[in-house]
Amino acid sequence: MAAHAHDLRAEAGERELADHLERHGWEDAPLSAAERALCAYSDKLTLTPAACGAADIEGLRAAGWSEREINDAVQIIAYFNYINRVADGLGVDLEGWMPRA
Repeated sequence: MAAHAHDLRAEAGERELADHLERHGWEDAPLSAAERALCAYSDKLTLTPAACGAADIEGLRAAGWSEREINDAVQIIAYFNYINRVADGLGVDLEGWMPRA
């Protein structure tokens, strides 16, 4: 989460939100309903991908996400899951500023 919070601060200037997300997660963060739906889907796709299905995509549509935004989100979520597993599998060291789990 530290790397994502770092990027949110740097790219979007969302310091307070990034600090909250880094410390407490998204569940009680000041997010819109659409952002909450996307975060919940991201967790589900990351932790239990086989449980994802058409109903999840319908939920994102109902929350206001377009087909393009949903596709982009799935691609990004899947890519981050992939690249993190590659890095873990190869024993890639964290950046010096990143906290160890």
